[in-house]
Amino acid sequence: MSQAQSSRFSGFVVLVLICLLSSVFSPVAVAESRWEEDGWLRTALAQERLDNGDEFGCYGMPNLEWAADPGAVALECRNYITQRVSSSQWGDNPLSTFTPSGLTMSQHTNIASQGFMVHGDENDLSSTAWHSPDDEPVDDWDWYNLGRRGGSLEQLIGSKEQVQSAVEEGGLVNMYWVGRVNDASIRHDRDIATYLAEEAQAWMTTWGEAWSYWTVRDCYQIEHNSSEIQNQTIIEFELLVTEQCTAVSPAAWNVPTTWLLDLEGQAVVDVRDSNSSLQSLDGVKKTSEGYTQNGSGYLHLSLLKGHNVTIVVNGSIDYDIMAMSQFWNNYSAAVTIAAHDTTDLFKWSKRFSDDSNLVFTWLVQPRDGLGEAPWLPYLAVVVAVTTVTGMLYILRREGLGPFAVKSDKHSHGQEKQFSESNFEAE
Repeated sequence: MSQAQSSRFSGFVVLVLICLLSSVFSPVAVAESRWEEDGWLRTALAQERLDNGDEFGCYGMPNLEWAADPGAVALECRNYITQRVSSSQWGDNPLSTFTPSGLTMSQHTNIASQGFMVHGDENDLSSTAWHSPDDEPVDDWDWYNLGRRGGSLEQLIGSKEQVQSAVEEGGLVNMYWVGRVNDASIRHDRDIATYLAEEAQAWMTTWGEAWSYWTVRDCYQIEHNSSEIQNQTIIEFELLVTEQCTAVSPAAWNVPTTWLLDLEGQAVVDVRDSNSSLQSLDGVKKTSEGYTQNGSGYLHLSLLKGHNVTIVVNGSIDYDIMAMSQFWNNYSAAVTIAAHDTTDLFKWSKRFSDDSNLVFTWLVQPRDGLGEAPWLPYLAVVVAVTTVTGMLYILRREGLGPFAVKSDKHSHGQEKQFSESNFEAE
């Protein structure tokens, strides 16, 4: 083999080696090898949870650390969710994430820049939201330190009395839940679940719903008018969708908000839109459109932005729009259940399939792919190096390649030619 051929062959060998090793050490290969997705997020099970009123948020990514680069974790986790499932029935974009304590306000701002507006819980920041019944948020950054109230849904750790006390105090009650630790299932407290589903007078909601509801108070515009027909007052009501208000909180979902109307004690005959009558929300705990009317004659009207409805009231009245209620359906308390570290939606949620009144904020993350076989990347390196080395050895034996050994016959021929040349020269 000529020197030029040897040089080209050496370049070919080096190129093969680089290609083999690059497939092992490239960032994409390393990142993907370190986690395994929860396949249930792409199935009908996830849609069932959305139909139930649940929310999908972020817990973290196995290949990234919150303390090192929280913006990168938020971005990867947002992509993980949006590529597999909608975050809520009210909006596709994820709003809620777990964050550990110790992050600075600047780091929380970076997380919020990826669309996560609710950070929980108990993050040791000076700004707080709902660490007590009176700790009502004032600014967006208060939601970067969401409190934990009401204890846990876990058996032996949580208690019905603790939850009941928090609900009766009012405000947002944010409970904690972990479904499994390693291979062990964690039992939930059935007394707590029964109390929340049947007894608690509270709005069963999620982190993203609660934040989106709260944002409407910062900016809204209502359009309404009335007329009288056959001794009935007909009121047209609509909470408008405006560019100004959308710009204030662009990430917020369009969730139903509740408005209090003073109807001078007169009974509501009907609340309808162009298609049908709205449902009565008496006893309803999960977010939806509709209305209730208590004995004093006040109407609690829960509507999405942009939904025009007609309210029919007996008698001739001068109605008044009082205010937006603190919580949906005019409840004085709201309850969220944050399911931390959810890596398997089926195993975490299957026990609650019959508890339709319980609503969860599933903080999801992929499973750690290195947990079962951390030696696989190293094996790939060994295989690549061994393959190239073996190829070079075989080529060397055949007298090919840059490391080939010249045969004895060829060497003797060169020696004979050299000797004859010397003899002729003499």
